[in-house]
Amino acid sequence: MTRPSNHILSTQLLDAMAREGFEQVLAVQDETAGLRGFLGLHDTSAGPAFGGIRRFAYRDEAAALMDCLRLSKAMSYKCALNDIPGGGAKLVVLERPEADLSRTYRAIGRTVEGLGGRYYAGPDVGTGWQELSYVAEETSYVTRPGSHGPGDLSEATAAGVFASIAAGLRSRDGSEDWQRRRVVLQGVGRVGERLAQRLASLGVHVMASETDLDRRAELEGLLDVEWIEPSSEFTVDVDVFAPCAMGGVLHDLSIQRLSAKVVCGAANTPLARSMHADALHRRGVLFIPDILATAGALIRGATFHLDGEAAGLDEIESRIGATVEGFLLEARRLDVAPWRLAKEEAERRIHARRERRVADSLVPGVRRAKQRPEAGAAPNRSESSVDSRNSLSENLPT
Repeated sequence: MTRPSNHILSTQLLDAMAREGFEQVLAVQDETAGLRGFLGLHDTSAGPAFGGIRRFAYRDEAAALMDCLRLSKAMSYKCALNDIPGGGAKLVVLERPEADLSRTYRAIGRTVEGLGGRYYAGPDVGTGWQELSYVAEETSYVTRPGSHGPGDLSEATAAGVFASIAAGLRSRDGSEDWQRRRVVLQGVGRVGERLAQRLASLGVHVMASETDLDRRAELEGLLDVEWIEPSSEFTVDVDVFAPCAMGGVLHDLSIQRLSAKVVCGAANTPLARSMHADALHRRGVLFIPDILATAGALIRGATFHLDGEAAGLDEIESRIGATVEGFLLEARRLDVAPWRLAKEEAERRIHARRERRVADSLVPGVRRAKQRPEAGAAPNRSESSVDSRNSLSENLPT
């Protein structure tokens, strides 16, 4: 394996895993299949780990590893906050133009199968139904396309983001008042397309940017949106900025340019660093935590794998909307960034799950029962805490 450019290896990686509570990080490679990547298993204390397969043109292996760590821990947060009896994982694959995708994803399927059900794989950036069908040839621990799977996960994510935007507008202004709203989407993939359709159907003035010119051309005759140039999303006069592409877009420079008063989208880990949640809060911008808003696909996929039935869109909207509303009310009462409150509560719940697993392991014959707290339950919290460690794990997750 090529050494990552910033030497995130051996002891430093193990230290980060210990600090952030990772159970396992695997380097996965199959040279004949063109596969090279990382699989992070953050938490399986309450059940199997869930997470997508992200294929992306990373700068180098170090960047891929960092993304793996950030995203897998964020998935654990989502599970804990949305009462899913499971934890987080992520498999990131370095894009290699010469790779045969069918062979690459079959090799991934063999890797997933070898974990024996500890990890369920799903879609993500670069991995759609075709790629998942290759994975499904080698393992049953995957979100299968068609009638054998939970259905459209992008519409589930869009439903949760929509419910979260609605909760944010009610929190800030007292009502949604859709017909006078202006929303800008950064990125219009499968989730962004469904979100744009939903908002436009309610009379929202929707603006959108898309860096993929072929994708934009495909959608121009289908969506009732005003197309704008990429990078102008931060300065347009809107109520809501919805990042729906890659993460890390909210940083020192972009936050200074941001004109929206509510930020809520489908992108995972949109904050470049933890401190940017506080920067948004100080500027009076309501940032809806992505670990709450983007859980629709997780809820639908996990309930299908665990219970055999996929959650419906109405249930997803109601569940996520109630949870977001509860956190926003408590954050307002404490005058803290909602992301800080959600992160702290997620860590408390994960710690409690792990403590139960340890306690159960000490009693012969005791099997841990699945416990699902009531959705929207108020977090148990006294005051905000900030982790300012300068380390590999400083931004996990943002």
